[in-house]
Amino acid sequence: MERKPLVLVIEDEKDIARFIELELAAEGYATEVAFDGVTGLSKFREVSPDLVILDLMLPVLDGLEVARRIRKTSNTPIIILTAKDNIQDKVEGLDSGADDYLVKPFSIEELLARVRAHLRRVNPAVTGEVRVADLVMNLDGREIFRGGRRVELSAKEFELLELLARNPGKVFSRFEIEEKVWPEYTGGSNVVDVYIGYLRRKLEEGGERRLIHTVRGVGYVLREE
Repeated sequence: MERKPLVLVIEDEKDIARFIELELAAEGYATEVAFDGVTGLSKFREVSPDLVILDLMLPVLDGLEVARRIRKTSNTPIIILTAKDNIQDKVEGLDSGADDYLVKPFSIEELLARVRAHLRRVNPAVTGEVRVADLVMNLDGREIFRGGRRVELSAKEFELLELLARNPGKVFSRFEIEEKVWPEYTGGSNVVDVYIGYLRRKLEEGGERRLIHTVRGVGYVLREE
């Protein structure tokens, strides 16, 4: 069964948050909701959403700071919602790391269209091709190429690389990777580290630059440096 895209809504106005949540659910999205910035950040780390809808004027921790902290470790799309509509506020919102900016009151149809557009950008169809730098994954034929060089991977290596390549710039904890690629494991294993090592050796065998990086104390991320 295909996983539904997960959208995290961080909005302190509960009526608006619930309305957005219901509309997203009606469109087939899974949702999580938080009503302040600190809880929102905690949920972001807990559930690893595909997209964040973020209000700017949040209690405890404001939306600009939430966006900055998310952007330090992830390229997850962020759509800002706010009543502030002057140019400087928009510039600050986008400079904080947000990808889009929608002024309240907004059309729910426009918000949903923007959600679809950003998810299409970061989550290509299951079939087809995924490209990051000189890495090409042919998902239909289950073929991997690095700078034109064919790379042979086992089934689990392919699954792990696909997870990372579909989310370039997103840091995954070891637990998250294990949960998605080895759901049969219950923790306490070094299987993730072992397979990351396998992938690195195979992807760098031709002298290519490293794509899979260690984020100390957190996990792993695939990105070009």
